[in-house]
Amino acid sequence: MLTENFLRGRRRQEMSAEENAALEAAMGEVRPVAARQTLIRRGERVYQSTLLLSGVMCRYMDDRQGERQLVAVHFAGDFVDLHGFPLRHLDHDLAALSACRVVSVPHDRLTQLTEAHPHLGRLMWFSTLIDAAMHREWIFRLGRLAADGRIAHLLCESHARLAAVGLVQDGRFDWPLTQQDMAEACGLTSVHVNRTLAKLRASGLVTVANRQATIHDFAGLALVGEFEPDYLYLEDEAKG
Repeated sequence: MLTENFLRGRRRQEMSAEENAALEAAMGEVRPVAARQTLIRRGERVYQSTLLLSGVMCRYMDDRQGERQLVAVHFAGDFVDLHGFPLRHLDHDLAALSACRVVSVPHDRLTQLTEAHPHLGRLMWFSTLIDAAMHREWIFRLGRLAADGRIAHLLCESHARLAAVGLVQDGRFDWPLTQQDMAEACGLTSVHVNRTLAKLRASGLVTVANRQATIHDFAGLALVGEFEPDYLYLEDEAKG
């Protein structure tokens, strides 16, 4: 089932069998996306919304010098541009950080879907509100935390979101983000990220190497990152 990870760990059980079937039926063809490929450019008119099936994607913005700021990271089960449905264009770029598989829903089908199934429409709205909650948390992270806290928070959040869709095992998860990607998500330089990861590893909290992250002490890392998962609106089971 293509949509099995959509809202998994977040009220997915509220979707009826009929709503599940309707959402599945609205999906287009599954397609691959190459790593580092940009799917949508800022200001581009969008006619469909994309569900990420596997891999990692990001939303980003460039300044006038071409320096990039990541403003969101997406994992399997995320509708990466559902907000484009009512907005009609994006105010940021959307790109793959790793090789991905995606499936899209044309906006005319989304209109039909939400009109025929208003409860499902509210769950999709809930999905976009979670995105907004994460944006607020990212603002806090960038504005108030030191380098070690920013990176710790990013890793804790990613662990929690990936665990909710069954992609964490013994504290380990795939982590295709480079140190430059992490720098662009945390408002740091790649050199600073390298030093901070070494500090966190020496403290026995986390190891990031070979495109994987392993959290050895989640409570300790969460303390450094002032991470509280309430803004992710995960159910108790998904919080582990």
